[in-house]
Amino acid sequence: MAFDSLAAFIQMEGHGPYVWTCYGAFFLLLGGLMVGSLRKRRAVIQSCQRLYDSLDDSARAPAKQAPATFARVNVSQD
Repeated sequence: MAFDSLAAFIQMEGHGPYVWTCYGAFFLLLGGLMVGSLRKRRAVIQSCQRLYDSLDDSARAPAKQAPATFARVNVSQD
């Protein structure tokens, strides 16, 4: 479908208002989702940082775990 001019492209044989409204709503909602996601991400990072800062030094250090031991397991086949 080729258009003779920019005005014909915008009008789209009478379907332009519907098409451009859909595009506008899509980009508006997409932008809102992006902004909301970025704000939520920032809030979660700040919350984790506050929680980490509130811990004392002993809780921040990783706990020392005993090394893994490998013991032979006898499997009976009945």
